[in-house]
Order: sequence, then structure tokens, then C-alpha cells
Amino acid sequence: MITVTDLAIQFGKQVLYKDVNIKFTNGNIYGIIGANGAGKSTLIRAISGELEASKGTIELGPGERMSVLSQDHFKYDEFNVLDTVMMGYKELWDVMNKRNALYAKEDFTEEDGLKVAEYEEAFANMGGYDAESNAGMLLEQLGIPVPKHTQLMKELSGKEKVRVMLAQALFGNPDNLLLDEPTNDLDLETVEWLEEYLGNYEHTVLVVSHDRHFLDAISTHTVDIDYGKVTLFSGNYSFWYESSQLALKQAQNQKMKADEKRKQLEEFIRRFSANVAKSRQTTSRKKMLEKLNVEEIQPSTRKYPGIIFKMEREPGNQILEVDNLSATAEDGTLLFKNLNFTIEKEEKVVFISHDPRAMTALFEIITGNQQPIEGSYKWGVTITTAYLPVDNTKFFDNDLTMLEWLSQFGTGNEVYFKSYLGRMLFSGEDVLKPVKVLSGGEKMRCMIAKMQLNDANCLILDTPTNHLDLESIQAFNNNLKLFKGNLLFASHDHEFINSLANRVIELTPNGHIDKLITYDEYIHDEHIREIRNKLYNA
Repeated sequence: MITVTDLAIQFGKQVLYKDVNIKFTNGNIYGIIGANGAGKSTLIRAISGELEASKGTIELGPGERMSVLSQDHFKYDEFNVLDTVMMGYKELWDVMNKRNALYAKEDFTEEDGLKVAEYEEAFANMGGYDAESNAGMLLEQLGIPVPKHTQLMKELSGKEKVRVMLAQALFGNPDNLLLDEPTNDLDLETVEWLEEYLGNYEHTVLVVSHDRHFLDAISTHTVDIDYGKVTLFSGNYSFWYESSQLALKQAQNQKMKADEKRKQLEEFIRRFSANVAKSRQTTSRKKMLEKLNVEEIQPSTRKYPGIIFKMEREPGNQILEVDNLSATAEDGTLLFKNLNFTIEKEEKVVFISHDPRAMTALFEIITGNQQPIEGSYKWGVTITTAYLPVDNTKFFDNDLTMLEWLSQFGTGNEVYFKSYLGRMLFSGEDVLKPVKVLSGGEKMRCMIAKMQLNDANCLILDTPTNHLDLESIQAFNNNLKLFKGNLLFASHDHEFINSLANRVIELTPNGHIDKLITYDEYIHDEHIREIRNKLYNA
């Protein structure tokens, strides 16, 4: 349990929020949401003690332990992987080292023996004798194989370090768990494992994430940072989003009477409560929603970008034919071979693989930026494409302003290009900002604006939600649902995939799987799972 009393965070004259009074209770998972800059990560840092609050107190339950997902991926470079995980349980790690230091003494005294006995008892009570095996099990479940457990952290890749840091945070079953973007750099299968793990977690969890499916799967409550306040709501992200959208529509309808609004909101709560049956926290969530006061529901101040993809022409019957394509990575690793497929009208195809380089290679090939080691592809004569690459660095390596940058990719006057930037929430002096200094999220929004200029009938998207905030992801997702052309994409966002794809193609070095089904149907099909295991283990 975490009790936040009269908390205020202020930087100079800027007040992020004040008068924050929330009790985070045992057995619940709190998804923290808010626009970029609202102070989501700041709240986590204040609660963890990393950041000193301007005012207020943070208290844990008596004798409780807190664990925080570390964002410093270099801090443990000189430690081996297994030790790094166990260091997440500081008390256990300290006792273990003190015990080992006494055992290593050459002049071991009677007093040392009594002290060791104390340490042994504490070590046993904290589960010390199972610590290494439990840490190893966590690492394996997070995709770090046994041979790497004894390697130094500095020998791991960045993505592997992320997984070790997550194992460190989870280790020892802490009473209070603080996770800031825990799904970053995890593949979809590992995210699903984490959802299951947290769904069965019996303690207090606070999570900041841009992954809507993840938040929906685990959250019993939503903590919304808006209006300069931190407000606690019952329910998950989808409940918050749909209810805030409903409240916005009501606020815009000046003729609607108060009792009509209340009746509409109550009906929404009842309907949402009925749908909660699919969640892991079914009973507790349903009770929370039934107790919800409709006055708690209000419009959000969030701004959502206006992402609108239009087609200049309807696609013909021939979209794309891929014949016997094979590709390797720069290090010579075979990514896929003998790949054959034909894209039909109105298909929205997600490409997946254990190795994300496979999708990038395929997209680079079919957009003409890379040559396959064998095979060919052919676009239909009516098809126009717009491509969003996973790495957009080269596009912004120049001294252009945002307005000058976008003007390269179309014809029109200044007002025309400003309108596209305005849709992506760039206005006023923003458009004169040099593109080289833009954040990752700003660059992604610029790239999406560039794509909209094409009026293409086939969109190719390589992990398009990277660096985007929840508002941009939601707007992007909503528009792509309405897009009538073809969509070829890769993503690690479960909700994005499942809400869009009507076909799944999985790439492996030993063949591919091609199914005309939704993503959820694909991953839960036992027969497909057997085929996948055979292909990856061949």
C-alpha cells in the first residue's frame, strides 16, 4: 500500500500538480496516463523517492518493500546478469553479502558465528536459498537464456538489458511495484507473459505505459493527470477513454438536459461493466464500476492529432505479388526465405517475427530501398504507396525548419503545408523549429504528416507507434480502421494489431505462416502454435 498525502510537484514557477491525495491499495494495478509533459514519470520518481516533492508525504504500509524499474541501463555494467537481478531485493542482497563476507574470514570467531546465524535466519526468511533459481527462472521467462546469466551486463544488447532490469524489478515479489514503460523493447509474446504475471500479482502496482492493450489487460484503476490534477478513476484505459469521449460529446451538446446526461452515463457504465467479464480482475473491477459516481466522468483536455489518410484513386484488383523472396541481416543472419504471398483488395496485413529485422527487411525490399538475396515482387499498376520506416534518422539530418522540411514532399503554398502540420498539433512558431532538434515523437508526427501528402492507397508501416504518445496512437489507430486501402504493417502494440489486421503473415528463417484471421485468433490457435514452434526450432 502507498499513501500519497498533499503531494505537490513544482519546477520553478511551473506547477505540475498539487493537493494530490491518493491511497494505492493492495491487490490493485494503477495505470498512469496523461499527455506528454503532464508528469507521469515525475509522479513515479516522486513516489519512489528519486525526486524530492515540493510538498507532501509518501508512506508505505508497515514493513513493506518497494521495487522500481530502473531506467539506468549502464548502472550494472560491471555485474553479472544473475547478480543484477538479485540486487533488486536490496535487503536480501545486503544480508547475503554480509553472510558471505563472514564465511570468507580466516580468523572466524565465536562472535562471527553468532552473527552468521542471524544472517542465515534472515536469509532463509527472505527466500534466499531459492533466490538464484527464482532469478534464473524470471530471466528465462523474459527471454534471457541460461548461458547469458553469468555474463556481464555490459556484454548484453540494449534490448536484453531492458529485460534484465524488468526481472530485477519483479524479483522477490515486492509489496509495491513501480513500472515506467515496462513493455518498451519487449516482443509481443513477452508482453503477454508480463500481462499474465501482473494479472496474478497480489500486491500494489503503478504502471506508466503507452501500450493500450497492456493497460487494459492489467489495470483495475486509471490515474489521469489532467487539468493540473492527479485524479483516480475506477476501470482501465478503454473505460477512461470511452467515458471521457462520451462526456466531451455531452459537453458539446448544449441542449441535453442534466438528467438525460446522467442516464446516458449510467447506461454506459452498465454496458462497460457487462463487458468486463473478459478481464482477469473481473469481480473486483465490476464492483468498482458499479460504485462509480457519474460526476467523476468529465471531458479530457487532451488534444488528439487529426490523422486522415485519403486515397487519390481506388486500387485495382492487383495489389502486390511477392515471389520466392529471401533476405538476410547485415550480420548474415537469414531472416526469411522462399517467401510467397499475394495481397488482395481491402486486406490489412500484419507481419510478425521473433526477429523484427525480418519485417524491416521485407518493407525495405518492397519499397525499393534494399535488394533481396533472391526472389522478386510486383506492385499493381494502380497502386501508390506511403512508407513509414522504423528508422527515420536520415530524413531529419539537415538544417531545415519543420515547414521547409514538409514542403519538400509535395506541391502547394505555405498555408497548405501549415494545415498538415496543424493537424499534427504543430502551430504558430512550432513550424519554424529546426527538424534536427525535434523529439522522437515530434519526428514521428512529421513523418505521418508527410505520408498524408501522398494520398496513397497502400500504407506500409514499420512499428508506427514508436515514440508516439497515447493520444497520437489512439488517433492513428482510429483513422486506420476507416482507411479503405491496403495496409501492410509491423507493430509491437497488441491493440493496434488486433483492431486493424485481418491477415497475419509470420516470417521465420525456415518458412512462413499465412492466415486470414485476426491477431488474437492467430496467437491463441494451438495448431498454429505447434507450426510456429517447429519453424523456429528447425
